[in-house]
Amino acid sequence: MFKSGRYSGWLRPISYGIDLFFIHFFAFEFFGTPFPYFNYIVFLTVAWPLLSLRSGFYEIYRFTHLAKIMSLIGRQGVIFVLIVFSFFGFYNELSTSASSIFKYILLVMGCITIVKLGVFFLLKKYRLHLGGNVRKVVIIGLNQKTDLLRKFFTTNPVYGYKLYKTFDLKGPDKVSIEECMDYILEEEIDEVYSSVAEIGNKDLIKLIDFVDNNLKILKFLPDNKEIYSKKLDFTYYGVLPILSLRKIPMDEPFNKFIKRSFDIVLSLLVIIGLLSWLTPLLGLWIKLESKGPVFFKQKRNGLDYKEFYCYKFRSMKPNPMAHLHQIKKGDERVTKVGRIIRKTSIDELPQFINVLKGEMSVVGPRPHMVSHTHMYAERIDKFMVRHFIKPGITGLAQISGFRGEVESESHIINRVKYDIFYLENWSLFLDLKIVFQTIFNALRGEDKAY
Repeated sequence: MFKSGRYSGWLRPISYGIDLFFIHFFAFEFFGTPFPYFNYIVFLTVAWPLLSLRSGFYEIYRFTHLAKIMSLIGRQGVIFVLIVFSFFGFYNELSTSASSIFKYILLVMGCITIVKLGVFFLLKKYRLHLGGNVRKVVIIGLNQKTDLLRKFFTTNPVYGYKLYKTFDLKGPDKVSIEECMDYILEEEIDEVYSSVAEIGNKDLIKLIDFVDNNLKILKFLPDNKEIYSKKLDFTYYGVLPILSLRKIPMDEPFNKFIKRSFDIVLSLLVIIGLLSWLTPLLGLWIKLESKGPVFFKQKRNGLDYKEFYCYKFRSMKPNPMAHLHQIKKGDERVTKVGRIIRKTSIDELPQFINVLKGEMSVVGPRPHMVSHTHMYAERIDKFMVRHFIKPGITGLAQISGFRGEVESESHIINRVKYDIFYLENWSLFLDLKIVFQTIFNALRGEDKAY
């Protein structure tokens, strides 16, 4: 736990202590003497660490991405709100205003966030400039992927990995697994990275036994077999280990609650604050220019491949081919008002009604026309994976340059790749980032918005 090169054994208890200090100190400052301060200390000192273990709030490592940290902070903030209000719900005789409680929560979480990010970035600077908090590593196996790992270690000193050697097990200068193990002991190596493709089963068993008996960390690089490149989920059925092909964060009840709450709040803000007055004005303009309904509805495939009607402001003249042919640049079916609302993405706003109904989400894979979905499902590998989650008004693929007309097969393949990455790596912070980037792109104007 307190081994050379690994300081997380000290950092985690210190982090707990600092966070609990902010929680208790500001509670005394905000709520005064009539407040049952001792009971609050006991309750929070027990509840905060226990729920932090469940949320993974302190599971931050040198390779953790900033987006992951922000997501953990947001999740812990929600948990902290529930903890504090549950305490005041029990002591309902206290005359503490909700605004004071929220101010206290914001101040505490603000201080915790500053300290957490401060420690994260200070450790990076410490590793980069002073060479501290370093882990000694070796790589076993020589191929394209281990070479990429070697370049990562050598070009990213902020992560604190010092590569000592790369062992070749099959080439002209090959070494035995026993020589690798001797070197690891001599140089007091902390972590061993081994290629799955380059090591035989017998040597693999020897290596696993060796690292277990000598308190070393062993990690594997996926070979060229596609299954190893997946984000596999490891669980037990009794004592039998089971690997699942992927773990979808939105399948967890807490994450589902967070995402649905985000969808409801944002859709209500748009419907009440924008669509309530924009719809009559825009509807009149659409009606004056061409005959037909104000709204255009079209069947799309959503969660679990179920069909639903997707709503938009009508931007084209009514035509029988609207459900079959995708819009193209310079399409004659588009009206004058249609060009404006499509360029600014205003035509998509009625889909917030779909979001409120639960058929769509604010962020997710963009739904396709039913005819196109059938076509892509037959032609594009893993296209159907997108339907494990609700479709969205905007998505990671859309802000990454793959929105609008599908011009080639590579376009839809890349769109699917981004959609799968999103469903496997969802976080509230990622949703917020996509929403803000979508708004920025709409204000700036996009070439493919036609």
